[in-house]
Amino acid sequence: MSPSLGRRAAAELVGTAVLVAVVVGSGIQATELSRDVGVQLLANSLATVLGLAVLITLFGPVSGAHFNPVVTLAVWFTGRKGGDGTTAREGAVYVLAQTVGAIGGAVLADAMFAEPLVRWSAQDRSAGHLWLGEIVATAGLVLLVLGLARTGRAHLASAAVASYVGAAYWFTSSTSFANPAVTVGRAFTDTFAGIAPASVAPFIAAQLVGAAAGLGLLALVFGRTAPAATAAVVPRGGTEPAPSAP
Repeated sequence: MSPSLGRRAAAELVGTAVLVAVVVGSGIQATELSRDVGVQLLANSLATVLGLAVLITLFGPVSGAHFNPVVTLAVWFTGRKGGDGTTAREGAVYVLAQTVGAIGGAVLADAMFAEPLVRWSAQDRSAGHLWLGEIVATAGLVLLVLGLARTGRAHLASAAVASYVGAAYWFTSSTSFANPAVTVGRAFTDTFAGIAPASVAPFIAAQLVGAAAGLGLLALVFGRTAPAATAAVVPRGGTEPAPSAP
C-alpha cells in the first residue's frame, strides 16, 4: 500500500530541508576553511553530491524523493493523461512542502553556524548567461530523472542524479540551482550559497523553461508515451509495483 499523502509530504519537506541545509551549511563551512573560491566550490559540490545521494536513497521509497518542484511538475505532466501518476492535488502539496522545507533548511544551516537566522542574500545573480546555465541544468535534470525511469533504471537515481548535480555545479555558469524551492530557500541566507531576492524570479523562470526543454528532449529521445506510471524519482514503498517512469 502506498504511503499516505501526509507521510509523502513530510518526506518531501524533511528531505528538501536537509538538502538545503547541506548546500548552505557546506558553503559556510567552506568559506571558513579556505579563501580559495575553487576549493570552496569543490567542498560545496562534494557535500551536495553525497548528501543528495543519501537523501534519495532514504526518502525515495516514501515520496519518490522529488525535492524539486520542476521534477514534481514534470512527473505530473507526463502522467496526467493516464491518471496513474502524481495528481494535481498531490503535486501542489509536494511543491508547498518542498518550498517550506527549503526555507527551513536555510534557516537551520544559518543557526548551526551562528549566522543571522534570516538575512536576505546580497549575491546578485542576474545575467543572461546565468539564466542560460539554469535552463541547461534543469533540462538535463528532467531528462535524466524521467529518462532513467523510461528505461527501467529508476533504481539508479540516487547515484545518477547526485552525480549529474555535482557535474552541473561545474559545467554550468549558474552552478546549477535547477530547483525553484531551493532557489527560494537560498534567498534567506546571505552566505556563499545565497541568491539575492531580486534574482530569484528570473532564475525560477529559467528553470521552468529548462523543465519544458527537458520534457521536449524526453519525447524526442524516448517517445511521447510513458510505458508505466510516472509517480516517483525512485519507486515508492508498499505493495504497488515499481514504476518504470518517475
